[in-house]
Amino acid sequence: QVQLVESGGGLVQAGGSLRLSCAASGIIFSFNAMDWYRQAPGKQRELVARITSGGSTNYVDSVKGRFTISRDNANNSVYLQMNSLKPEDTAVYYCHAERYGSHYWGKGTLVTVSS
Repeated sequence: QVQLVESGGGLVQAGGSLRLSCAASGIIFSFNAMDWYRQAPGKQRELVARITSGGSTNYVDSVKGRFTISRDNANNSVYLQMNSLKPEDTAVYYCHAERYGSHYWGKGTLVTVSS
C-alpha cells in the first residue's frame, strides 16, 4: 500500500522559513508528478507547486520567488522550501503524487505563520 507522509510543519513568524518533506513508502516505482497542495481554513485546496519526474517545476503565483520544490527520485521524496513566509501561507499542506492516472495523498502537515 502506497503511503505519503509529510513532515516539517509548525509555527513560524512572518518572514521565517520552513522546509516540508514528504516521503513515500510501499512502492517500487517512481511517480510522474509530485506536488504540494494547501488548504487554508474556509478555502478550497489549491496547488502550490509541482515537479515532474524530469525536474520541471511550476508554482502558483503567490509563492513564486519564495518557495522551492525539489525531489529525490531515488527515494521517492519531495520537499518544499518555504522562505519569507506570510500569514496568508497558513494552511494544511498536503503532498500529492501521481502515476499514470493513480493519485496518492498524504494526510497533511499544518503550517501556521504568525504576524
